[in-house]
Amino acid sequence: MTSPGHESLTLEPRLPLLGIAAWSGTGKTTLLEQLLPRLGDRGIRVAVIKHAHHGFDVDQPGKDSHRLRQAGAVPMLVASRARLALMMETPGRDEADLAALVEMVGLHRPDLVLVEGFKAWPLPKLELYRPHLGKPLRAEQDPWIRAVASDVELSLPGDVQWLDLNDLGAITDWIAAWPSRWPTECIR
Repeated sequence: MTSPGHESLTLEPRLPLLGIAAWSGTGKTTLLEQLLPRLGDRGIRVAVIKHAHHGFDVDQPGKDSHRLRQAGAVPMLVASRARLALMMETPGRDEADLAALVEMVGLHRPDLVLVEGFKAWPLPKLELYRPHLGKPLRAEQDPWIRAVASDVELSLPGDVQWLDLNDLGAITDWIAAWPSRWPTECIR
């Protein structure tokens, strides 16, 4: 499956993906911060891929990893007993390649991959929506939206479920059940 201007994304039964799509300021990261511990408590190993709209650094100028990456290491991997970080320059790309990122996290065999951002990519999504932001509801145009979590009840297309954005338990239940629904969703 492809998205305009993007590489193809293969949806495979073995790796459940769920996009978290919303306009800026809706609270995607805040919600994920609340959901991840709850999902972990249920024994669900969740990988997260987050899109950034700008250049960013996770290492600091002057540090060995930064110096080696700037010198041309592709990729630069820094590892200790406590953590690892993989950094790589991607010059000349319009956007990050979600398919490659899914492949990278898939090696770690998570039970679920939540994808924050990448809203134009063809993958099933949970839309977060706050009408007071004055932005359009994406579920009316995006056939990949499977549910909308909003702070007001909405009239949605027939196959799109409404979730109360203020009911963290219900959202957790819906996402926790996603891996069992995934095999039918990825071939839909």
